[in-house]
Amino acid sequence: MKTITIVSGCYNEVDNLRELTGRVFAIADRHPEYQWEYLLIDNCSTDGSPALLRELAGRDRRVKVILNVRNFGYVRSCHHALLQARGDAVIFLASDLQDPPELIEQFLPPWEQGSKVVAAVKNQSRESWLMFTVRRLYYNLVTRLADVTLLKNFTGCGLYDQVVIQHLRDMDDPYPYFRGQISELGYPVATVPFVQPVRQRGRSSFHFYALYDLAMLGFTSHTKVPLRLAMLSGFVLSILSFLTGAVYLMFKLIYWEDFSIGIAPLVVGFFFLGAVQLICIGILGEYIGAIHTKLTKRPLVVERERINC
Repeated sequence: MKTITIVSGCYNEVDNLRELTGRVFAIADRHPEYQWEYLLIDNCSTDGSPALLRELAGRDRRVKVILNVRNFGYVRSCHHALLQARGDAVIFLASDLQDPPELIEQFLPPWEQGSKVVAAVKNQSRESWLMFTVRRLYYNLVTRLADVTLLKNFTGCGLYDQVVIQHLRDMDDPYPYFRGQISELGYPVATVPFVQPVRQRGRSSFHFYALYDLAMLGFTSHTKVPLRLAMLSGFVLSILSFLTGAVYLMFKLIYWEDFSIGIAPLVVGFFFLGAVQLICIGILGEYIGAIHTKLTKRPLVVERERINC
């Protein structure tokens, strides 16, 4: 009998956990041909989630819990949980119910037919129009710039064969961009489109900085284009500066008495070049920061406790 391991990361999701596990195991009960287990990793929640997870694990041995010592961030915590999953197939779901658990039944047939990766793709979303548009623009941009073909509108929700999970273990990346790793492996991806529902309860922990961090992780992990654009922009601006200076010198020599250079062009040019330099230094800093993170080789998380594992 094959084993299906479902994985979710949670942080302050006490209002959603009971419904989440109930909907997951309702699906599991409809498919007794598999053995089911649900691994939830808690990122040091402060709202009572650990107590609720202990209660759920005490009622059902299929619920397995990892409690972290501190909040290690969404990326590291969820990836650590995926690496601990031992099922023949591993399904990742967000714990805020924006990845509907009912997608599980759509993941299984492609997997049984041989697909190693089955990805949920949100072609539509009931979140704010502005946020969904910004996300779509980001996906389009990073896909165009990436060295590999990235899957658009893919958030990580999906089914992964244990062979894929083992490849992720072998990568041993201390701060991985999971969506990019799946594309790097190169397995054909079966897609399941869905409409992402709006969050009903609780507040998302994905504030602006977290989204920015994830976006920069995608760029620095899979493309060198920003670095090359920075160098190219410096080359182009140096030519423009030289030509502008030559034009001003020519006008001054021809119209010595009438042509006044003035200080305004100097001030504007100074601030423009300063802004370009800061942008280029920032791009370079993002890549250096990514290198530093990978070289330090810190553990993904430090666990405080395991339950039913």
